[in-house]
Amino acid sequence: MHFYITGDTHRKFGRIEEFCEENRTTVDDVMIILGDVGINYYLNSSDREIKSQLSRLNITLFCIHGNHEERPWLAADYDEILWNGGIVYIEKQYPNILFAKDGEIYNFHNKKVMPIGGAYSIDKYYRLSHGLRWFESEQPDEVIKEYVEKQLEKVDWSVDVVLSHTVPIEAEPVWAFIPGLDQSAVDKSTEKWLQYIYDNLEFSEWYAGHYHVESNECGIRIMFEDYDEICELE
Repeated sequence: MHFYITGDTHRKFGRIEEFCEENRTTVDDVMIILGDVGINYYLNSSDREIKSQLSRLNITLFCIHGNHEERPWLAADYDEILWNGGIVYIEKQYPNILFAKDGEIYNFHNKKVMPIGGAYSIDKYYRLSHGLRWFESEQPDEVIKEYVEKQLEKVDWSVDVVLSHTVPIEAEPVWAFIPGLDQSAVDKSTEKWLQYIYDNLEFSEWYAGHYHVESNECGIRIMFEDYDEICELE
């Protein structure tokens, strides 16, 4: 079993298919997508069609929650199952598509791995004004935050790997911000909370997506279309 990782896909999976072919993956291998997978977006047959296509991939997708998709339990008929030591959301007809539960601690080759998804959408008002979907659940609410912190208390605030969508506020790639966008109008509550996590957490690696760039800020690797392998067997 290999644990691969990449950034946002936004419903475009051609590069994932190519990766699987080039690396001869199987469904025992895992591709972590760092949010904005985009397959719980339209909440209709369009989503089911793309999930059906992905179910034929020779890999298991492990999806972190982004800000361009609905939470699994609000999107479709998802079940909760135990997988690699933590709870995931799964639809029975698409067994190779898993959604992480924020705050769960998964065991990837004896490494403790915690996902913390969600972010604010800077295109929120554009989407609302143009009849596009926006999800009130995009950012972690107080219930999710409390769960994450209680889970961290159980392991004395020490994990090996963090998988998030956005980043702690001090790690934002400000050089990649959209020119002319008024940042004072952007809700930074998730980034500020992640900063609290970052400041108090002992960790080895932290990966994030969201910004559509490849970068390393404050020891956090931000990914987009690049790939890597994590938690390799020693």
